[in-house]
Amino acid sequence: SIATDDTILIHDTSASALRKMTRANFVSGIGGNNTPAFSARLNSTQSLSDATWTKISVATEVLDSNSTYDTSSYRWTPASTGYYLINAAVSVANGNDNNNLVDNYGAIYKNGSSFIISQEYGNTSSRPSWATHNINAIINVTSTSDYYELWTYVDVAGGTPTIVGNANYFFTYWSAIKIIL
Repeated sequence: SIATDDTILIHDTSASALRKMTRANFVSGIGGNNTPAFSARLNSTQSLSDATWTKISVATEVLDSNSTYDTSSYRWTPASTGYYLINAAVSVANGNDNNNLVDNYGAIYKNGSSFIISQEYGNTSSRPSWATHNINAIINVTSTSDYYELWTYVDVAGGTPTIVGNANYFFTYWSAIKIIL
């Protein structure tokens, strides 16, 4: 393998000459870092009110490269503009009652309004008791003052809806990472 202080010969066309460069200097000018980046998950089940939009209390950070995720407001505020890959999974359940999820949504809000939504409707003959919404999108962040949050809406035909969280598994989570173009 090539060592950091090994030299590489490069032909400089403007000077019509060969130039020496260390591997470390050569590699430092290529690519970039996929930061800011964050990942957070719901550590325990969160109760919901029926048929009400609720911000999800995702407070367990897995990664936060630039301190852009606030675990008290559950809000992500990007530190730089550009394109980001944003991912989320929102798992909702209907307590101990089976087959009673009528309508349910997972959503990412931008500046307090719905921005990206995943939805599922249960019909009267085969309603689920558990649903997971997966949201994946490339977004263009044009302002570092914009903020993003994870929300859900669950309407049940009986029982108590919840957002599924667990200390050992990633049932409900979200993340974003800057894309290097």
